Amino acid sequence: MTTLFVLDVPENKPVAVVAGEDPDVTVDRMGPYFRITADDAIVVDRRATGCRHAVWYSSVAGLLDSRITQWDKDALRVEPLATT
Repeated sequence: MTTLFVLDVPENKPVAVVAGEDPDVTVDRMGPYFRITADDAIVVDRRATGCRHAVWYSSVAGLLDSRITQWDKDALRVEPLATT
């Protein structure tokens, strides 16, 4: 499972909203964070969020059993860690 945490502040809310538009992604709350989970990869289009670059590149608060494979001006892609 892929898990991404984003601090629940107004600037970051569009990241959670856009991630949650994917029917395979679940967005809920864990403490002061949005917890964004999926069985496979989570992909968030930066332009769809409307986030400026400074907010975009500071939005990730943490990961659980996951890794970032893309985080550029176009998208954030988080994938589950490979199991051996």
